[in-house]
Amino acid sequence: MDAVQTGGKSPSPKKFLGTGLVIALIALVLDQVVKILVERNMRLGESIEVIPGFFNIHYILNPGAAFSIGEDFTIVFALLQAAVAIFVIYLLARRVWVRSWAIALGSLLGGVLGNLGDRIFREPAFGFGHVVDMFSVTHFAIFNVADSFIVCSMIVVAYMLIRGRNLDGSIGDAPVKKSSDDVDTDSKE
Repeated sequence: MDAVQTGGKSPSPKKFLGTGLVIALIALVLDQVVKILVERNMRLGESIEVIPGFFNIHYILNPGAAFSIGEDFTIVFALLQAAVAIFVIYLLARRVWVRSWAIALGSLLGGVLGNLGDRIFREPAFGFGHVVDMFSVTHFAIFNVADSFIVCSMIVVAYMLIRGRNLDGSIGDAPVKKSSDDVDTDSKE
Protein backbone atom coordinates (compact mmCIF):
# COMPACT_ATOMS: atom_id res chain seq x y z
CA MET A 1 0.00 0.00 0.00
CA ASP A 2 1.27 3.51 -0.76
CA ALA A 3 2.36 5.80 2.08
CA VAL A 4 -0.23 8.41 1.07
CA GLN A 5 -2.99 5.81 1.46
CA THR A 6 -1.74 4.65 4.86
CA GLY A 7 -1.24 8.16 6.24
CA GLY A 8 2.42 7.37 6.93
CA LYS A 9 5.47 9.33 5.96
CA SER A 10 5.93 9.43 2.19
CA PRO A 11 9.03 7.63 0.94
CA SER A 12 11.62 9.29 -1.23
CA PRO A 13 10.83 9.54 -4.94
CA LYS A 14 14.21 7.85 -5.54
CA LYS A 15 12.70 4.67 -4.08
CA PHE A 16 10.09 4.75 -6.80
CA LEU A 17 12.67 5.61 -9.44
CA GLY A 18 14.30 2.29 -8.56
CA THR A 19 10.96 0.47 -8.72
CA GLY A 20 10.17 2.00 -12.10
CA LEU A 21 13.60 1.20 -13.50
CA VAL A 22 13.43 -2.42 -12.31
CA ILE A 23 10.02 -2.83 -13.97
CA ALA A 24 11.40 -1.20 -17.14
CA LEU A 25 14.38 -3.57 -17.13
CA ILE A 26 12.13 -6.61 -16.73
CA ALA A 27 9.93 -5.44 -19.63
CA LEU A 28 12.95 -4.67 -21.82
CA VAL A 29 14.67 -8.01 -21.15
CA LEU A 30 11.47 -10.00 -21.66
CA ASP A 31 10.82 -8.18 -24.95
CA GLN A 32 14.33 -8.71 -26.28
CA VAL A 33 14.50 -12.38 -25.21
CA VAL A 34 11.24 -13.14 -27.04
CA LYS A 35 12.45 -11.28 -30.15
CA ILE A 36 15.76 -13.18 -30.14
CA LEU A 37 13.96 -16.51 -29.73
CA VAL A 38 11.66 -15.72 -32.66
CA GLU A 39 14.55 -14.58 -34.87
CA ARG A 40 16.63 -17.68 -34.09
CA ASN A 41 13.85 -20.21 -34.45
CA MET A 42 11.64 -18.87 -37.23
CA ARG A 43 12.02 -17.66 -40.80
CA LEU A 44 10.84 -14.14 -41.62
CA GLY A 45 7.17 -14.42 -42.59
CA GLU A 46 6.74 -17.84 -40.95
CA SER A 47 3.60 -18.39 -38.88
CA ILE A 48 2.97 -20.96 -36.13
CA GLU A 49 -0.66 -21.56 -35.19
CA VAL A 50 -1.09 -21.49 -31.40
CA ILE A 51 -4.88 -21.20 -30.99
CA PRO A 52 -6.50 -22.23 -34.30
CA GLY A 53 -8.40 -19.41 -35.95
CA PHE A 54 -7.47 -16.91 -33.24
CA PHE A 55 -3.77 -16.60 -32.29
CA ASN A 56 -0.52 -17.23 -34.17
CA ILE A 57 3.15 -16.50 -33.70
CA HIS A 58 3.94 -14.72 -36.98
CA TYR A 59 7.44 -13.29 -37.47
CA ILE A 60 7.53 -9.94 -39.29
CA LEU A 61 9.69 -6.83 -39.35
CA ASN A 62 7.74 -3.59 -38.94
CA PRO A 63 9.32 -0.34 -40.18
CA GLY A 64 6.30 1.73 -39.08
CA ALA A 65 4.19 2.22 -36.01
CA ALA A 66 1.03 0.37 -34.98
CA PHE A 67 -0.64 -1.40 -37.89
CA SER A 68 2.54 -0.60 -39.92
CA ILE A 69 1.40 3.02 -40.26
CA GLY A 70 4.10 5.55 -41.19
CA GLU A 71 6.65 3.20 -42.71
CA ASP A 72 8.52 6.19 -44.19
CA PHE A 73 8.86 7.90 -40.82
CA THR A 74 10.91 5.39 -38.84
CA ILE A 75 13.42 8.00 -37.65
CA VAL A 76 10.57 10.21 -36.40
CA PHE A 77 9.24 7.29 -34.33
CA ALA A 78 12.73 6.69 -32.94
CA LEU A 79 13.04 10.35 -31.91
CA LEU A 80 9.56 10.37 -30.35
CA GLN A 81 10.32 7.18 -28.44
CA ALA A 82 13.57 8.67 -27.15
CA ALA A 83 11.70 11.78 -26.00
CA VAL A 84 9.07 9.68 -24.24
CA ALA A 85 11.77 7.62 -22.51
CA ILE A 86 13.53 10.76 -21.25
CA PHE A 87 10.25 12.28 -20.02
CA VAL A 88 9.24 9.08 -18.22
CA ILE A 89 12.64 8.88 -16.50
CA TYR A 90 12.20 12.52 -15.43
CA LEU A 91 8.74 11.74 -14.00
CA LEU A 92 10.06 8.70 -12.16
CA ALA A 93 13.01 10.65 -10.74
CA ARG A 94 11.23 13.86 -9.79
CA ARG A 95 7.47 13.52 -9.64
CA VAL A 96 6.38 9.99 -8.77
CA TRP A 97 5.76 9.40 -5.06
CA VAL A 98 3.62 6.25 -5.20
CA ARG A 99 4.18 2.66 -6.29
CA SER A 100 1.22 2.50 -8.68
CA TRP A 101 2.60 5.28 -10.88
CA ALA A 102 6.12 3.82 -10.68
CA ILE A 103 4.87 0.47 -11.95
CA ALA A 104 2.76 1.98 -14.75
CA LEU A 105 5.51 4.35 -15.92
CA GLY A 106 8.18 1.66 -15.56
CA SER A 107 6.11 -0.61 -17.80
CA LEU A 108 5.73 2.19 -20.33
CA LEU A 109 9.47 2.91 -20.22
CA GLY A 110 10.40 -0.75 -20.72
CA GLY A 111 8.08 -1.07 -23.70
CA VAL A 112 9.31 2.13 -25.29
CA LEU A 113 12.94 1.13 -24.80
CA GLY A 114 12.27 -2.31 -26.30
CA ASN A 115 10.99 -0.85 -29.55
CA LEU A 116 13.50 2.02 -29.52
CA GLY A 117 16.31 -0.51 -29.25
CA ASP A 118 15.02 -2.20 -32.40
CA ARG A 119 14.86 1.12 -34.25
CA ILE A 120 18.40 2.03 -33.20
CA PHE A 121 20.25 -1.28 -33.52
CA ARG A 122 18.43 -3.38 -36.11
CA GLU A 123 18.69 -3.34 -39.89
CA PRO A 124 18.51 -1.52 -42.20
CA ALA A 125 20.33 1.39 -40.46
CA PHE A 126 20.86 3.27 -37.18
CA GLY A 127 17.60 5.03 -36.30
CA PHE A 128 15.77 3.34 -39.17
CA GLY A 129 15.66 -0.21 -37.80
CA HIS A 130 12.62 -2.39 -38.15
CA VAL A 131 10.78 -3.57 -35.05
CA VAL A 132 10.39 -7.34 -34.62
CA ASP A 133 6.70 -8.25 -34.20
CA MET A 134 5.35 -11.74 -33.63
CA PHE A 135 1.99 -11.97 -31.86
CA SER A 136 -0.86 -12.20 -34.34
CA VAL A 137 -4.48 -12.10 -33.22
CA THR A 138 -7.00 -12.75 -36.00
CA HIS A 139 -8.43 -9.50 -37.46
CA PHE A 140 -6.00 -7.41 -35.41
CA ALA A 141 -2.45 -6.09 -35.57
CA ILE A 142 0.73 -8.11 -35.23
CA PHE A 143 2.55 -6.88 -32.13
CA ASN A 144 5.31 -7.73 -29.64
CA VAL A 145 5.99 -7.83 -25.89
CA ALA A 146 7.04 -4.16 -25.82
CA ASP A 147 3.78 -3.13 -27.50
CA SER A 148 1.89 -5.11 -24.85
CA PHE A 149 3.69 -3.30 -22.03
CA ILE A 150 3.02 0.08 -23.68
CA VAL A 151 -0.69 -0.57 -24.20
CA CYS A 152 -1.28 -2.10 -20.76
CA SER A 153 0.61 0.70 -19.01
CA MET A 154 -1.38 3.35 -20.88
CA ILE A 155 -4.64 1.67 -19.88
CA VAL A 156 -3.51 1.88 -16.24
CA VAL A 157 -2.36 5.50 -16.68
CA ALA A 158 -5.72 6.43 -18.22
CA TYR A 159 -7.55 4.68 -15.36
CA MET A 160 -5.48 6.52 -12.73
CA LEU A 161 -6.03 9.85 -14.47
CA ILE A 162 -9.77 9.25 -14.75
CA ARG A 163 -9.85 8.35 -11.04
CA GLY A 164 -7.91 11.54 -10.25
CA ARG A 165 -4.83 9.74 -8.91
CA ASN A 166 -1.92 12.18 -9.09
CA LEU A 167 1.76 11.30 -9.39
CA ASP A 168 2.25 12.17 -5.72
CA GLY A 169 -0.55 9.82 -4.68
CA SER A 170 -3.09 12.51 -3.86
CA ILE A 171 -6.59 12.26 -5.27
CA GLY A 172 -8.17 15.13 -7.22
CA ASP A 173 -6.95 18.61 -7.92
CA ALA A 174 -4.34 20.21 -5.72
CA PRO A 175 -5.72 22.90 -3.39
CA VAL A 176 -5.61 26.38 -4.89
CA LYS A 177 -3.27 28.65 -2.99
CA LYS A 178 -4.76 32.04 -2.17
CA SER A 179 -2.77 35.08 -3.15
CA SER A 180 -2.39 38.05 -0.81
CA ASP A 181 -5.04 39.90 -2.87
CA ASP A 182 -7.52 37.08 -2.20
CA VAL A 183 -6.77 37.22 1.53
CA ASP A 184 -7.39 40.98 1.63
CA THR A 185 -10.64 40.57 -0.29
CA ASP A 186 -11.77 37.78 2.04
CA SER A 187 -11.07 39.87 5.17
CA LYS A 188 -13.12 42.83 3.83
CA GLU A 189 -16.24 40.74 3.33
